[in-house]
Amino acid sequence: MPSICFYFQVHQPYRVKKFRVFDIGKGHDYFTDDENEHLNNETILKKVAGKCYIPTNNVILGLLNKHPEFKVAFSFSGTVLEQLERFAPEALESFRKIVKTGRAEVLTETYYHSLSFLYSPEEFNNQITLHQKKVQDIFGVRPTIFRNTELIYNNDLAKTVELLGYKGILIEGADKILGWRSPNFVHRAKGTNLKLLLKNYKLSDDIAFRFSQQDWQEYPLTSKKFAAWLDSHDSSSDIVNLFMDYETFGEHHFEDSGILKFLGNLPGEILKNDKNRFVTPSEAIEVHEEVGELDVPDFMSWADIERDLSAWIDNSMQKDALKKLYILGDKILKSGDEKLIEDWRRLQTSDHFYYMCTKYFADGDVHKYFNPYETPYEAFINFMNALSDLKIRLKQTRSKVKKDLTPNKTVTRIKVKNNKGEI
Repeated sequence: MPSICFYFQVHQPYRVKKFRVFDIGKGHDYFTDDENEHLNNETILKKVAGKCYIPTNNVILGLLNKHPEFKVAFSFSGTVLEQLERFAPEALESFRKIVKTGRAEVLTETYYHSLSFLYSPEEFNNQITLHQKKVQDIFGVRPTIFRNTELIYNNDLAKTVELLGYKGILIEGADKILGWRSPNFVHRAKGTNLKLLLKNYKLSDDIAFRFSQQDWQEYPLTSKKFAAWLDSHDSSSDIVNLFMDYETFGEHHFEDSGILKFLGNLPGEILKNDKNRFVTPSEAIEVHEEVGELDVPDFMSWADIERDLSAWIDNSMQKDALKKLYILGDKILKSGDEKLIEDWRRLQTSDHFYYMCTKYFADGDVHKYFNPYETPYEAFINFMNALSDLKIRLKQTRSKVKKDLTPNKTVTRIKVKNNKGEI
């Protein structure tokens, strides 16, 4: 029977407020919008904490106490941890209780849930360092497994992650890179010793996307049915990796859909087969031998049907915004202005560029569902206005620094008489 690895992504961005062109050069708070509820980060965080984090954490903690064999893994973006500390400390404490059981592994990712590896390897490394410190401060653990933003991955990323000291990385089990192979085995990244854990996207998405779809042929999905699907992998798999957003529970699928009841019953159903076991990602790469090397020359992700980068880097708006954001990097970091650096990094969060995606927007795809703006163009305008204001602040900061470093050129004139007594 295969091992079962549950991994949950916990992330909330700092959404950019409705920042008008008239606000450029005047207001420097890009992330506090008290006029629009759908852009108010405090309101959204508290809502998600109440609908998802707290009730789902209660279920998970109950399962960990009930089933000693049960294990899970989480990755928290730095931006969600900051907001939990500020707006929902009770939700953060419930996550701490889960981690303290010793059967919930915490992974590392980029602090700002960014696309930094694509544009600035130095910034990528900086954000990993920031994330490690945050996780250590809050949970008292040092992760050994990495998870990049949106499971973005290729061979080059694997080499970098291995050099940073990580033992494994989570990636998408995309058909286009697997071919005839199965995602239900541990693989090794090309040219490295880094172990790869591949998401079983079909089974993961049955929960994450299809659970409450009444026109789905498998609706309703019960824990007993899902456990039977896992049992069907008896001799053909080493591990089934179930990776999904934590907001699946109570937020993407409301509690009245039965999603929390499904989660609460699932481990018990799985453990009815005494050959089944749960593992964390670090245990998975220790327990299971790799079956071969996996070559991924081009970037892939877990987003959309294409499972590539097109969710964030497809149209001219996205490309322009990203280029203009990252080109400021060196000057921003050298400014030494902590607030300026923080705002620049908050603008790196991948969600901002996801909101600008146009490829499926007219068809009411998942992009539209997750977009707090009325259109991708509105997302782009707000972002670029905020970025324009950031550039003004940078210019002002550099001018101040230059002024402070300029030597005093005041000349003291001394009157001296020459040998004829003339001045």
